[in-house]
Amino acid sequence: MNFQNITAVFMAFVAAITSLFQSPKTLTFKDVAQNLNPLSIPAMRERSYSGSEITIEKTLTSAPTYNRYIASYISDGLKIYGLLLVPKGEKPVKGWPVIVFNHGYITPEKYTSDGNYLAYTDAFAKNGYVVFKPDYRGNGKSEGKPTSTYFSPDYTVDDLNAISSIKKYPDVNPNAIGLWGHSMGGNITLRDVVVNRTDIKAAVIWAGVVGPIDEIMNNWQNRVSYKPDAEDLKLRNQNKEMLINIYGNFAENPDFWNSTDPTNFVSDINTPIQIQVGTNDTQVPPDFSSSLYKKLKNENKNVEFYGYSVADHNISQDFNLAMKRSIEFFDKYLKP
Repeated sequence: MNFQNITAVFMAFVAAITSLFQSPKTLTFKDVAQNLNPLSIPAMRERSYSGSEITIEKTLTSAPTYNRYIASYISDGLKIYGLLLVPKGEKPVKGWPVIVFNHGYITPEKYTSDGNYLAYTDAFAKNGYVVFKPDYRGNGKSEGKPTSTYFSPDYTVDDLNAISSIKKYPDVNPNAIGLWGHSMGGNITLRDVVVNRTDIKAAVIWAGVVGPIDEIMNNWQNRVSYKPDAEDLKLRNQNKEMLINIYGNFAENPDFWNSTDPTNFVSDINTPIQIQVGTNDTQVPPDFSSSLYKKLKNENKNVEFYGYSVADHNISQDFNLAMKRSIEFFDKYLKP
């Protein structure tokens, strides 16, 4: 934890203790600790995500219609790398619209900025979008240690700082920011839109880990045929036991766990969302996606849903159609 975070936690602790003497309700230490836990959505909303200027670290071989770079920015004092694609040609008057690209789980030490999701990022860049794919802390050459998206705020913090950073880039329209997320990145995308309710104008989630937290904690692995390797499973569950030791399991303390679950905050979402999923997904239960869709519809949110009956976790069998729908969705909300 860096100095800024220590200061923020201390000030929040002081505020909580102060409220103890101003409120007729008696707060226990557990109440205070729960309110301060950085994984909770309310705590994440209290943080600031200023990001930094984007630094071009390396110029890669360009594509016919866009330039390619390795770029970096700062998040929690850490240098985070990422792939940056910038369209060629005449820039729109207000700047290029942006897609912040949230990748799924890849073994962190094997992950590279420009070696994954090439067909996806290429499709968006060719259609006139700046694409910024952050390499979360501990992934590839990014500083810091890799962690769990589901039991740590770290990757979401890195992504929220990426949004703030790319808004400063001179070629972009800071008022036309979209998010695309796959699998683990879908969970990050959902957390982003419940925390940052002003900057994100459209979001697309493919095969996201967007089920309720009790399902992710207790039932996910039992409901799919894919069995992750030991390293994947360890990272997926990192911090889980520590949190259970502090707060109890879901049955013992649903209030705490629900405070960390973005699906419990969908009523606050202002961002139009498109959800796509292959119903033959063997890695993440497809009903994670359909249940999120139902929650959003019940709250009268702006949401689209597409299911593909033979498609896998990557929607490989219907990739072109799914990508076409995603581009049309982003065009609707991010291009004047």
